[in-house]
Amino acid sequence: MSDDDPERKAAPMPALTDPDRLRSLDETRLDAVPDEAFDRFARLVGDLLDVPVALVSLVDAHRQFFPGETGLPQPWADRRETPLSHSFCQHVVDIEAPMVLPDARLYPRVRLNLAIEDLGVVAYAGMPLTDLDGRVLGSLCAIDSKPRAWTGEQLRTLADLAAACSSELRLRIAVRSSEQARRRAEEAHDRLAMLAGMSEMLGGTLDVTTAVDRLAHAMVPLLADWCLITLVDPAGRPRGVSGAHRDPERGADLTRFAQLLVTGLGPESLIRSVLRTGRPVMRGAAGIEDVARGTTRPELVPLADRLGISSHLTVPITAAGGDRVIGTVTLVNRPGRRGFDASDLRTAQDIGVRAGQAVGNSRLYGEQRHVAEVLQHSMLPVLPTVPKIELAARYLPAADRVEVGGDWYDAFVQPDGELVAAIGDVAGHDIEAAATMGQLRNLVRGNAYGRDDPVEELVANLDRAIGGLRVPTVATAVLARVRPDDGGLRVRWCNAGHPPPLLLRADGTVSVAEGRGPLLGLTRPPRRTARTLTLAPGDTLLLHTDGLIERRDQPIDEGQAELLERLAAVGPAVGLVALCDRLLTAADRHEDDVAVLALRAA
Repeated sequence: MSDDDPERKAAPMPALTDPDRLRSLDETRLDAVPDEAFDRFARLVGDLLDVPVALVSLVDAHRQFFPGETGLPQPWADRRETPLSHSFCQHVVDIEAPMVLPDARLYPRVRLNLAIEDLGVVAYAGMPLTDLDGRVLGSLCAIDSKPRAWTGEQLRTLADLAAACSSELRLRIAVRSSEQARRRAEEAHDRLAMLAGMSEMLGGTLDVTTAVDRLAHAMVPLLADWCLITLVDPAGRPRGVSGAHRDPERGADLTRFAQLLVTGLGPESLIRSVLRTGRPVMRGAAGIEDVARGTTRPELVPLADRLGISSHLTVPITAAGGDRVIGTVTLVNRPGRRGFDASDLRTAQDIGVRAGQAVGNSRLYGEQRHVAEVLQHSMLPVLPTVPKIELAARYLPAADRVEVGGDWYDAFVQPDGELVAAIGDVAGHDIEAAATMGQLRNLVRGNAYGRDDPVEELVANLDRAIGGLRVPTVATAVLARVRPDDGGLRVRWCNAGHPPPLLLRADGTVSVAEGRGPLLGLTRPPRRTARTLTLAPGDTLLLHTDGLIERRDQPIDEGQAELLERLAAVGPAVGLVALCDRLLTAADRHEDDVAVLALRAA
């Protein structure tokens, strides 16, 4: 009779596919490989019942396998498993009771089973093997190749051995459960530690990209094998997707997946559903079919297959107040890792809330920084075009700070053609400092324009104006008058507590224009003095604020010496704009605003 003969077909047994039973079977961690403890049980059955074949048989939804056996014919002895078409033990699982057959060929339930022909099973006695909850995982069975009348003593012996064998199975399950409990406790501890440090981690930057990158790498591999973070624009459209994967070799696939996902979310996308409803979605068991249903970009499917997907969950990232979804966090596990559960969902939702706060702060910072930079640059002048004088200037706000500052520069032409150049720094890094800076710059212009007073008198007048108008500031500044003189430029300048100007001669030599007076805005204004220098064609005068040379970890004199070295390395042949750019680029991370004003004799 052929294998596919209808008479050999049997109705499926619901007990075999019971998920709790299969989970318990999986927790034994046994498979179709020899196990000494269960081989011993099989040998005891063979010896005590005097049978040629004895098995410790465990049954899953598709096969039976033998961690313990003795006497099986080949090739079954090496395989240690058979399909259910060759299984008597599946019936013990089904009826949840012993099955004793003196001659299997006489019983309708099993008379067409292929084990009779292929394994020589005629007489059979099988006792249930159970877990602590009484679920039948398989049987301890004795088999003979000829009819046999089983005695009561033999069946009692088999039942006692089955009870002992069940105890061994339960011990294996308990060990696995203990390991899982320990692992879960460790995971819970690690998650709590991650959540405890997440606010500090995300609060350590106000840049959205950096915050999202830190978040992704904090979750992988602790919470998932890989993750995606999707952020949306005010209209709810994805504007960026990024993530992390535990396998560095999958980095390029993940990057491509994230790029395609920005425009590849279909109507049935789970991410789009979470963005729309604000409700999380979890799939404890999933596959690439979920990706195929949810995308308009077919390329995502093979990418997902390479990245690996067996379960996933997606939670919303909500703005402060929780009334608006600004993105999603998607966690994905590959095959071989347990599916997500309610505990994972609670953790992910907590992360979504914290991520929303971080992203919201980052966006607010970005908006404020943009406004601040626009305000700052609106206060910086357009440099004039002056015969025989080349001018260039740069302003650079301090890194990682949203406030506008008090650094400023100015250059304007007098009615007689003389150039007035100035640079200064008002104490503080806030809106008040910027406002005071604007007042001071206007005072300089109003005080100097149209007047031919010596530059030291202009600075002295500035002292009096600051005191008389009650401008609440202490500031530094350099004010210079520049005019053509004998083929070059004559510069007369006065320094009020500011870093001195630097000279880069056409022959490449560099020096400091010494001369530094008291600060502006003192209660008792001092007597001001001026210095004079001459710039030959190709010579450059560099005015700068202290942000270019000041560091917390070194004296300001060392910073000035380093600046002189950079200036000498750049050299006089470089254009003035490029010179300013290189000085800023070569400097280390700025801790303060930087303003630079350079002029060169043409």
